[in-house]
Amino acid sequence: MARATKSSLVTLGDFFHFAVARFRTARLAYGHGTTNAVDEAAFMVLEALRLPISRIDPWLDLMPTEPEKARLMTLIEARIALRMPAPYLLEAAYMQGVRFHIDRRALIPRSFIGDLLAGGALPTARPRRILDLCCGSGCLAILAALAFPRAKIDAVDLSAGALALARRNVATHRLGDRITLHRGDLFKPLQGQRYDLIISNPPYVDAGGMAKLPAEFRHEPRMALAAGDDGLDLVHRILAEAPNHLTKSGGLACEIGRGRAPLEAAYPRLPFLWLDTELSEGEVFWLSRSDLA
Repeated sequence: MARATKSSLVTLGDFFHFAVARFRTARLAYGHGTTNAVDEAAFMVLEALRLPISRIDPWLDLMPTEPEKARLMTLIEARIALRMPAPYLLEAAYMQGVRFHIDRRALIPRSFIGDLLAGGALPTARPRRILDLCCGSGCLAILAALAFPRAKIDAVDLSAGALALARRNVATHRLGDRITLHRGDLFKPLQGQRYDLIISNPPYVDAGGMAKLPAEFRHEPRMALAAGDDGLDLVHRILAEAPNHLTKSGGLACEIGRGRAPLEAAYPRLPFLWLDTELSEGEVFWLSRSDLA
């Protein structure tokens, strides 16, 4: 199947199986919404034709048009030749079933905080004011708005390009009346503001991790990934400044990747509560304002 041509591929199932075989042979790296060749191929062929991405089985016998076949073949070959993440090729990514427009101006949406928001697993009760630091494409701010329908959200990023992308996503989900975007360095645009909940998926890749990034991840903005020797450059600043921006009963949820050991070593007196998910352990911490104070 891997040597098939466009003329020998008739159904969507043919393209799906062709893509799986090509991706496995090419030894691609995953991690931008999928973890293997089967899920990657399914996402690509379904999203390319704007079909529901939840299951491919109902669509395997679909017969794409000639222009659709050409698009599918181009996408499959580009995924291999360019080592470009699928969401950038398709300009779409999903978190918790919510679709976001994405391009190379921002990190591809992925965060265990999204799982925690959707599952109601954050240790907070009905926050009315929420802050999303390092908001990128706006995905977590939007998920927070959906999880807490009465909340107002501020979202901050240093990148003008990422904020333009976030603005598009906020408008698409018709949340412009509840989400306000700010450009600036962490808390600087928010002087005097306090929040019941602060969420952040900041850059947290350490120097060793940056040196070993697969080609797919090198297409993402470096400033959204790199965070110094131990990956905690921004986390140190967030911990220092968060108490001044939390209400008395407020709390901070922050994702740090593999930084748990150096973080706990740097702050031995802080009672980190680790919020694990089905797919993560020790990657998101929670601290209340009283913990930080």
